[in-house]
Amino acid sequence: MSDATLHYIHDPFCGWCYGAAPLVKAARAVMPVRAHGGGMMAGARRQRVSAQLRDYVLPHDRRIAQLTGQCFGDAYADGLLRDTSAVFDSEPAIAAVLAADEVAGCGLDLLARLQEAHYVEGLRIADEAVLVGQASALGIDSGAFTEALHRVLASEVQAHIASTRELMARTGAQGFPTFLLETDTGFTRVDAASFLGQPQRFAEWLRARVPATQSVPAAAEAFGCGPDACAI
Repeated sequence: MSDATLHYIHDPFCGWCYGAAPLVKAARAVMPVRAHGGGMMAGARRQRVSAQLRDYVLPHDRRIAQLTGQCFGDAYADGLLRDTSAVFDSEPAIAAVLAADEVAGCGLDLLARLQEAHYVEGLRIADEAVLVGQASALGIDSGAFTEALHRVLASEVQAHIASTRELMARTGAQGFPTFLLETDTGFTRVDAASFLGQPQRFAEWLRARVPATQSVPAAAEAFGCGPDACAI
């Protein structure tokens, strides 16, 4: 399986990416998975929590839970989403994933932990103290992680997001999550909607297409977040 890589285009604040987290975990048992953070809520697109934001995202969350079985906690729905001092900013969380990869090779593990922290525990995953705490919970040295996080935030994360956006444009990716299977023949977009809630089936599908890429399943019901925001 070493001749194929699954590229995972994501955003830490994309609920559908949280819904697809079991697919990512299953895929990692089959082949290398490389994460690309897209910055859905970065820069001018970052958002302070408001009643309008809560009313906007909760219908998505209910649909995601229905289709995937992923849990959305009360601390998120009735805590974080009512905390109007909280800001959703993708850059720090994406930078944390990059820093975790640099320091300990476990960026995807931290991403999964941050998704749980956000959607289940209602923590502010744009805050440095939360990012350091979640990294430490995975056994990452807090000093080395903090140093790497500061450097990535200062000089690397915006370039990473720009590179992800370029990859999306080049491959026709429309939003988050997007899975791209790369082999020596190039990139093949994977319709992950067909596999939501069925991670083992996703793993089996990937195994059947390595090393040769074949046609993907017919599209299921549309899902996901757009490049700049989620849409119902």
